[in-house]
Amino acid sequence: MKKSVLFFVFVVFAMVLASCNGAAPAGGEPEVCASDEFGCAKIPAGQTVKIGMGAPLTGDYASFGVDISQGAAVAVKDAGTVEGFAFELVAQDTQGAPEGGAAVANKLATDPTVVAIAGHIFSGSTEAAIPVYDKAGIPMMSPSATNPPLTTLGSKVFNRVAFTDAVQGKFAADYLYSKLGFRKIAVLHDGGAYGQGLADVVRDEFTKLGGEVVGYEAVTPGETDYTATLSALAASSPEAVYFGGYVAEGVVLTNNMKQSGLENAVFFGCDGTFGTEFVEKTGANGEGAYAASLIPPESAEKAKFDADYLAAYGVGAGTLSPYTWSGYDSAAVLMAKVKEVAVLGSDGTLYVPRGALVAAVRGTQGFSSITGDITCDAVGECNTAGPTFYIVKGGDWAQAEQ
Repeated sequence: MKKSVLFFVFVVFAMVLASCNGAAPAGGEPEVCASDEFGCAKIPAGQTVKIGMGAPLTGDYASFGVDISQGAAVAVKDAGTVEGFAFELVAQDTQGAPEGGAAVANKLATDPTVVAIAGHIFSGSTEAAIPVYDKAGIPMMSPSATNPPLTTLGSKVFNRVAFTDAVQGKFAADYLYSKLGFRKIAVLHDGGAYGQGLADVVRDEFTKLGGEVVGYEAVTPGETDYTATLSALAASSPEAVYFGGYVAEGVVLTNNMKQSGLENAVFFGCDGTFGTEFVEKTGANGEGAYAASLIPPESAEKAKFDADYLAAYGVGAGTLSPYTWSGYDSAAVLMAKVKEVAVLGSDGTLYVPRGALVAAVRGTQGFSSITGDITCDAVGECNTAGPTFYIVKGGDWAQAEQ
């Protein structure tokens, strides 16, 4: 009788101890699952831990989705396993549309083995998907949804590694003022939401830093001559002309500057003007021009990824879209956080407490990645590196001093 009592006490003690350590009691799931706001994702033995992605895989924007998903797939290969369970990327086609984003989110949210989302890819698709993942408690880490308001929606689950247009503009203003030492600039834009949004931020931030914006003008997209606008600006002798917009207009502006009294001013573009088309169509006029880029600075990590990506897919990183590296990083940080919170049950099932994972992802600090330090703030803005700036030298883009 005494032995039976002692055995019973021992068993109860062992169960309590296991529960306190986060392990699964015999025949049941961990206590953490019962106390978690969203419960646990449950991955039975023999199955994979799925990282979902909503991306345009067909249609006009397929190159973005294919490229980003391939970057994430390299991250999955590098991640290894969690408690013996392999990771798997599950990319679903949204065609880049909001309705596609909602449909994919509803599909992925019903799979109990999907623990996190490396996406979505486009801002409209992402906004439509956020409420679904918020309700299910599935954390997101978008590599490319840059629309600034996305982190003002009050979502617990949405985060992004991509820098926003607002961040790009702020970094550009600081680069112009602090790195290049300019105190007087002119600001132009193409009237679009993207271009004018960047121009507004550069104008405001440059002024806050103590600089003077001597002109702020819109140009009409599609024109072949902007000398009238540039000549009017030349009277104020700006040291640089910042342009928010796309490459077609950036080329015309750059080629017109020397004919407009701005031969000594520097053309400073954005990620919309960066690329081979700019240097090919500006020639000697483009020498010394700047632009922002999503291409991260050179590093050992970037070199390894570039080689792995080329070997796996036969194309260079950044060829299909500028978000190749962000695709890798978005998946990598999610899988690292899964490893932090996952618990292996005594029944062989892997349990991932969803609420704990949501908190862990939002709480990311100092995660070293290809694109730079990933540290999330209170609303899920996780990019601290900002853009990389490039300058045209010898007829090609070269990384400028950062």
